[in-house]
Amino acid sequence: MFESQVFLPRVMLLVPLLLSLSVHEWAHAASAYLLGDDTASRDGRLTLNPLVHIDPIGTFLAPLMGVPFGWAKPVPVNPLRFRRDVPMRFGNLLVSAAGPASNLVLALLCAVAYGLLLRSGRIALGGGGVSFLLDRSIQLNVALFVFNLLPVPPLDGSRVVDGYVPYRLRPYWDRYAQYGGIALLLVVLFGGGLLARPIAFVSRPLLDLSHWIAGR
Repeated sequence: MFESQVFLPRVMLLVPLLLSLSVHEWAHAASAYLLGDDTASRDGRLTLNPLVHIDPIGTFLAPLMGVPFGWAKPVPVNPLRFRRDVPMRFGNLLVSAAGPASNLVLALLCAVAYGLLLRSGRIALGGGGVSFLLDRSIQLNVALFVFNLLPVPPLDGSRVVDGYVPYRLRPYWDRYAQYGGIALLLVVLFGGGLLARPIAFVSRPLLDLSHWIAGR
Protein backbone atom coordinates (compact mmCIF):
# COMPACT_ATOMS: atom_id res chain seq x y z
CA MET A 1 0.00 0.00 0.00
CA PHE A 2 2.75 2.44 0.93
CA GLU A 3 4.68 1.68 -2.25
CA SER A 4 1.62 2.33 -4.43
CA GLN A 5 0.97 5.66 -2.64
CA VAL A 6 4.53 6.75 -3.42
CA PHE A 7 4.89 5.26 -6.90
CA LEU A 8 1.49 6.18 -8.39
CA PRO A 9 1.95 9.98 -8.12
CA ARG A 10 5.33 9.61 -9.86
CA VAL A 11 3.71 7.69 -12.71
CA MET A 12 0.97 10.33 -12.99
CA LEU A 13 3.61 13.03 -13.38
CA LEU A 14 5.16 11.34 -16.42
CA VAL A 15 2.57 12.87 -18.77
CA PRO A 16 3.12 16.53 -17.73
CA LEU A 17 6.85 15.81 -17.53
CA LEU A 18 6.89 14.56 -21.14
CA LEU A 19 4.99 17.63 -22.28
CA SER A 20 7.21 20.00 -20.30
CA LEU A 21 10.43 18.46 -21.58
CA SER A 22 9.11 18.50 -25.15
CA VAL A 23 8.32 22.21 -24.91
CA HIS A 24 11.76 22.80 -23.36
CA GLU A 25 13.60 21.11 -26.22
CA TRP A 26 11.31 22.63 -28.85
CA ALA A 27 12.13 26.08 -27.42
CA HIS A 28 15.84 25.39 -27.91
CA ALA A 29 15.26 24.24 -31.49
CA ALA A 30 12.87 27.08 -32.33
CA SER A 31 15.16 29.80 -30.94
CA ALA A 32 18.14 28.37 -32.85
CA TYR A 33 16.04 28.25 -36.02
CA LEU A 34 14.98 31.88 -35.60
CA LEU A 35 18.66 32.81 -35.26
CA GLY A 36 19.49 31.04 -38.53
CA ASP A 37 20.60 27.59 -37.38
CA ASP A 38 18.43 24.84 -38.88
CA THR A 39 20.52 21.95 -37.46
CA ALA A 40 17.81 20.86 -35.01
CA SER A 41 15.13 21.26 -37.65
CA ARG A 42 16.99 19.01 -40.08
CA ASP A 43 17.45 16.51 -37.26
CA GLY A 44 13.68 16.37 -36.69
CA ARG A 45 13.82 18.11 -33.30
CA LEU A 46 11.79 21.22 -34.18
CA THR A 47 8.64 19.53 -32.92
CA LEU A 48 6.54 19.07 -29.79
CA ASN A 49 6.34 15.32 -30.39
CA PRO A 50 7.65 13.78 -27.11
CA LEU A 51 8.84 10.63 -28.85
CA VAL A 52 11.78 12.39 -30.53
CA HIS A 53 12.97 14.05 -27.31
CA ILE A 54 12.84 11.12 -24.87
CA ASP A 55 15.92 10.17 -22.87
CA PRO A 56 15.26 6.81 -21.15
CA ILE A 57 17.10 7.72 -17.95
CA GLY A 58 16.24 11.41 -17.63
CA THR A 59 12.66 11.17 -18.87
CA PHE A 60 11.57 7.93 -17.18
CA LEU A 61 14.01 6.28 -14.77
CA ALA A 62 15.14 9.31 -12.73
CA PRO A 63 11.59 10.70 -12.15
CA LEU A 64 10.26 7.24 -11.23
CA MET A 65 13.06 6.98 -8.67
CA GLY A 66 11.87 10.20 -7.06
CA VAL A 67 14.18 12.77 -8.66
CA PRO A 68 12.10 16.00 -8.70
CA PHE A 69 13.18 16.94 -12.23
CA GLY A 70 14.14 15.29 -15.49
CA TRP A 71 15.78 15.86 -18.84
CA ALA A 72 15.48 14.90 -22.50
CA LYS A 73 17.96 14.37 -25.32
CA PRO A 74 19.84 17.63 -25.95
CA VAL A 75 18.95 19.49 -29.13
CA PRO A 76 21.89 19.87 -31.56
CA VAL A 77 22.88 23.50 -32.10
CA ASN A 78 25.60 24.83 -34.42
CA PRO A 79 26.45 28.47 -33.52
CA LEU A 80 28.45 28.77 -36.76
CA ARG A 81 25.14 28.73 -38.62
CA PHE A 82 23.70 31.72 -36.76
CA ARG A 83 22.97 34.77 -38.88
CA ARG A 84 25.91 37.11 -39.35
CA ASP A 85 24.22 39.81 -37.28
CA VAL A 86 23.99 37.44 -34.29
CA PRO A 87 27.18 37.18 -32.18
CA MET A 88 27.80 33.52 -31.37
CA ARG A 89 28.09 34.11 -27.63
CA PHE A 90 24.84 36.06 -27.50
CA GLY A 91 23.12 33.53 -29.76
CA ASN A 92 24.25 30.68 -27.53
CA LEU A 93 22.93 32.53 -24.49
CA LEU A 94 19.51 33.04 -26.14
CA VAL A 95 19.22 29.42 -27.28
CA SER A 96 20.37 28.07 -23.91
CA ALA A 97 18.03 30.32 -21.94
CA ALA A 98 15.04 29.54 -24.16
CA GLY A 99 14.55 26.08 -22.63
CA PRO A 100 14.37 27.09 -18.96
CA ALA A 101 12.37 30.19 -19.90
CA SER A 102 9.76 27.99 -21.61
CA ASN A 103 9.34 26.00 -18.40
CA LEU A 104 8.84 29.17 -16.37
CA VAL A 105 6.19 30.31 -18.88
CA LEU A 106 4.49 26.90 -18.64
CA ALA A 107 4.48 27.14 -14.84
CA LEU A 108 2.86 30.58 -15.10
CA LEU A 109 0.21 29.30 -17.55
CA CYS A 110 -0.55 26.36 -15.24
CA ALA A 111 -0.89 28.74 -12.30
CA VAL A 112 -3.35 30.93 -14.21
CA ALA A 113 -5.34 27.90 -15.41
CA TYR A 114 -5.39 26.51 -11.88
CA GLY A 115 -6.73 29.76 -10.49
CA LEU A 116 -9.40 30.13 -13.17
CA LEU A 117 -10.63 26.56 -12.70
CA LEU A 118 -10.77 27.02 -8.94
CA ARG A 119 -12.69 30.27 -9.35
CA SER A 120 -15.20 28.64 -11.71
CA GLY A 121 -15.77 25.79 -9.28
CA ARG A 122 -14.83 23.17 -11.86
CA ILE A 123 -12.16 21.78 -9.53
CA ALA A 124 -11.63 21.87 -5.78
CA LEU A 125 -8.48 22.97 -3.96
CA GLY A 126 -6.55 19.91 -2.88
CA GLY A 127 -8.83 17.61 -4.87
CA GLY A 128 -7.65 14.80 -7.11
CA GLY A 129 -7.21 14.58 -10.86
CA VAL A 130 -6.87 17.97 -12.55
CA SER A 131 -6.18 19.84 -9.32
CA PHE A 132 -3.31 17.48 -8.46
CA LEU A 133 -1.82 17.63 -11.95
CA LEU A 134 -1.94 21.43 -12.19
CA ASP A 135 -0.43 21.89 -8.74
CA ARG A 136 2.34 19.42 -9.49
CA SER A 137 2.87 20.80 -13.01
CA ILE A 138 3.62 24.23 -11.55
CA GLN A 139 6.25 22.78 -9.22
CA LEU A 140 7.57 20.42 -11.91
CA ASN A 141 8.16 23.21 -14.43
CA VAL A 142 9.76 25.39 -11.75
CA ALA A 143 12.03 22.44 -10.88
CA LEU A 144 13.00 22.11 -14.56
CA PHE A 145 13.64 25.86 -14.69
CA VAL A 146 15.92 25.81 -11.64
CA PHE A 147 17.64 22.53 -12.51
CA ASN A 148 18.53 23.52 -16.07
CA LEU A 149 19.97 26.87 -14.98
CA LEU A 150 22.61 25.15 -12.84
CA PRO A 151 26.15 25.79 -14.16
CA VAL A 152 26.75 22.05 -14.51
CA PRO A 153 27.72 20.68 -17.96
CA PRO A 154 25.83 19.83 -20.10
CA LEU A 155 22.91 21.76 -18.56
CA ASP A 156 21.78 25.06 -20.09
CA GLY A 157 23.27 27.13 -17.29
CA SER A 158 26.73 25.80 -18.11
CA ARG A 159 26.40 26.96 -21.74
CA VAL A 160 25.51 30.45 -20.58
CA VAL A 161 28.53 30.52 -18.26
CA ASP A 162 30.79 29.00 -20.92
CA GLY A 163 30.22 31.92 -23.26
CA TYR A 164 31.17 34.53 -20.66
CA VAL A 165 33.96 32.96 -18.62
CA PRO A 166 36.88 35.45 -18.48
CA TYR A 167 39.90 34.35 -20.47
CA ARG A 168 42.09 34.08 -17.36
CA LEU A 169 39.59 31.66 -15.79
CA ARG A 170 39.05 29.58 -18.93
CA PRO A 171 41.56 26.81 -17.98
CA TYR A 172 39.80 26.29 -14.63
CA TRP A 173 36.38 26.21 -16.27
CA ASP A 174 37.53 23.77 -18.96
CA ARG A 175 39.01 21.51 -16.29
CA TYR A 176 35.74 21.61 -14.36
CA ALA A 177 33.73 20.94 -17.53
CA GLN A 178 35.68 17.71 -18.08
CA TYR A 179 34.01 16.35 -14.96
CA GLY A 180 30.57 17.67 -15.82
CA GLY A 181 29.12 14.17 -16.04
CA ILE A 182 30.21 13.40 -12.49
CA ALA A 183 28.87 16.74 -11.23
CA LEU A 184 25.55 16.09 -12.96
CA LEU A 185 25.33 12.63 -11.40
CA LEU A 186 25.93 14.12 -7.95
CA VAL A 187 23.18 16.67 -8.54
CA VAL A 188 20.76 13.95 -9.63
CA LEU A 189 21.57 11.74 -6.65
CA PHE A 190 21.88 14.35 -3.91
CA GLY A 191 20.61 17.63 -5.36
CA GLY A 192 16.93 17.23 -4.50
CA GLY A 193 17.36 18.61 -1.02
CA LEU A 194 19.65 21.42 -2.15
CA LEU A 195 17.25 22.51 -4.88
CA ALA A 196 14.15 22.30 -2.70
CA ARG A 197 14.54 25.84 -1.35
CA PRO A 198 15.00 27.68 -4.69
CA ILE A 199 12.19 25.60 -6.22
CA ALA A 200 9.88 26.56 -3.34
CA PHE A 201 11.02 30.21 -3.61
CA VAL A 202 9.89 30.40 -7.26
CA SER A 203 6.82 28.15 -6.86
CA ARG A 204 5.31 30.04 -3.95
CA PRO A 205 4.44 33.26 -5.84
CA LEU A 206 2.90 31.21 -8.66
CA LEU A 207 0.70 29.25 -6.25
CA ASP A 208 -0.20 32.52 -4.53
CA LEU A 209 -1.20 33.85 -7.97
CA SER A 210 -3.52 30.85 -8.44
CA HIS A 211 -5.19 31.53 -5.10
CA TRP A 212 -5.49 35.25 -5.87
CA ILE A 213 -7.17 34.53 -9.23
CA ALA A 214 -9.46 32.05 -7.46
CA GLY A 215 -10.41 34.75 -4.94
CA ARG A 216 -9.08 32.88 -1.93
